[in-house]
Amino acid sequence: MPRKTDGMIFELHKRPTTGSDGKPLLYARPESGMKKKTDDLDRFCTLYRGLRPGEMSRLFDCFMEVAAQWLAEGYRIETPVGSFAPRLRLNGDFTDPNDVHGRDVSFAGIDFLPSKRFVEAIGENLCGFRKSPRRMGTAQMQDVEAMERALRQSLHNGYITVRNFQKHSGLSNKSANRYLHRLCEGEHPRLRKEKEGNTLHFFPND
Repeated sequence: MPRKTDGMIFELHKRPTTGSDGKPLLYARPESGMKKKTDDLDRFCTLYRGLRPGEMSRLFDCFMEVAAQWLAEGYRIETPVGSFAPRLRLNGDFTDPNDVHGRDVSFAGIDFLPSKRFVEAIGENLCGFRKSPRRMGTAQMQDVEAMERALRQSLHNGYITVRNFQKHSGLSNKSANRYLHRLCEGEHPRLRKEKEGNTLHFFPND
């Protein structure tokens, strides 16, 4: 039977709950490392959708500037792809509305609800699914050669990031983070970590 060559690539991971056979139940998610950037979208729309170079990027910049103002005022913004709304959080436990003041509320992020039209459009473009050739979950951590290969492939500009290692190892972000931190421990650590902004860089100890 020929191997499927189209469709969304998915990988399997273990859930914390077990099935009737006592083994962990599985869940599927899109293969890690699959991403497109605004530049990719801009280039595609220039080549195949008749937009001028940079037009898509400028549209996103303009939308972000205006939407940020409206969301900060409490508006829900409805667009063809879905609606955006500010999410709030109470800074404490309250039962009496009279005890709540402006200082007790904080901005907790943005809620996005995709539109029916957007969801249907994705469904119309789906061509099925195909399983990633990567090993499931964290089983690959027991494969010394695979982990060494992933470390080498993740080394760029003299350091490794969690995201790069996750991409090449097939591990989840949490597992990749834990693995790299373990290599920084012991009497003779293989890696040392340094933080630059919000990103950890792991440098080989030569």
